[in-house]
Amino acid sequence: MKIKYSDFVGSFSAVEQIPKDQLPEIAFAGRSNVGKSSLINMLLTRKNIARTSNTPGKTRMLNYIRINDAFYFVDLPGFGFAKVAKAEKQRWHQLIESYMQNSSQLRAVVSLIDSRHGPMNSDIELISWVASLEIPCLVIATKTDKLNRKQFNESQQLILQKIEQFPVHGPLFSSSANGQGKKEIWQSLSTLLEL
Repeated sequence: MKIKYSDFVGSFSAVEQIPKDQLPEIAFAGRSNVGKSSLINMLLTRKNIARTSNTPGKTRMLNYIRINDAFYFVDLPGFGFAKVAKAEKQRWHQLIESYMQNSSQLRAVVSLIDSRHGPMNSDIELISWVASLEIPCLVIATKTDKLNRKQFNESQQLILQKIEQFPVHGPLFSSSANGQGKKEIWQSLSTLLEL
């Protein structure tokens, strides 16, 4: 897909605030520090359209990025590593839940897994929940540049084994550091968006 235009539209703390222009949406979900923002930046060939940080948990709202005036990427709050109060984590969870159950334009959820660690319980819970909502799910394993060939093969086997019971697309393997997987991810996203 050729990206002619991408623009950060805004951060929204409630589903009632999200854009109402009826464009299809692809949501990016995963643990804090899995590389969501870096992957979005890599896909859009932009440095900081999605805010990256060394401190997990910087994404705290629904962050909307409009692409080619044709669809949105929605960067969801991360879960897991972030050092924030329990009440704040609960608020993020409720926001994600409300969004996934109520956004009429949501076409797919991209579930990100850190290839170095494989699927954690929270990753499997997310994939299972998305499947129960009958929303298409694309699984992407990130940070593959940090693995050697043996580790990569082991990671691939583990991820395949853990997700094979779910009706998901993928897994695809990516690195925002070297651009691995960009073409394959866009092919899958284009199919899910039916553009």
